[in-house]
Amino acid sequence: MPDIDRTALIANVALFQAGWFACVMAGAHGQAWIALSGLAAVLAWHLFRARQPQRELILTAIVALVGAIYETLLAQTGWMRPTTGEWVPGMAAYWLVCLWAVFATTLNVSLRWLRARLLVAAAFGAIGAPLAYYAGSRLGALELAVPEPALASIAIGWAVLTPALLMVAGRLDGYST
Repeated sequence: MPDIDRTALIANVALFQAGWFACVMAGAHGQAWIALSGLAAVLAWHLFRARQPQRELILTAIVALVGAIYETLLAQTGWMRPTTGEWVPGMAAYWLVCLWAVFATTLNVSLRWLRARLLVAAAFGAIGAPLAYYAGSRLGALELAVPEPALASIAIGWAVLTPALLMVAGRLDGYST
């Protein structure tokens, strides 16, 4: 596994945070261009830095598809409802799919250390995701039906998805030589 320099790690974390905020603000205000611009900027930088950008692009598409399915399941079960951005009622909102694509850019850079620690990755997903969804709800991008069980369900889903996506990322690592 190659070493990623400190500057690249910091840039990856900062770009993810900026992309997360752009996507959530797009959801809160119904402004698709914000999410799409945020995703385009983060993805362009990520692919520019990758040794094998096509592998990272495939990974991003897979993660976005998984995210679209997961977010649709959350919406269909009634645990979570985006306040804006659904192209089809009950389906994943565009800004959430963009957010998953932004998340994909972290898997082989700032989160790559978790690939060898899948139990830690599960805990990371189980703690971090509910916090992110809660923050998104406080910013007005989504509504949680009954917050405690909704967040518990999100924690379980992300405890499974985080290690699984890290394993996929390991196979499609565009940052390795």
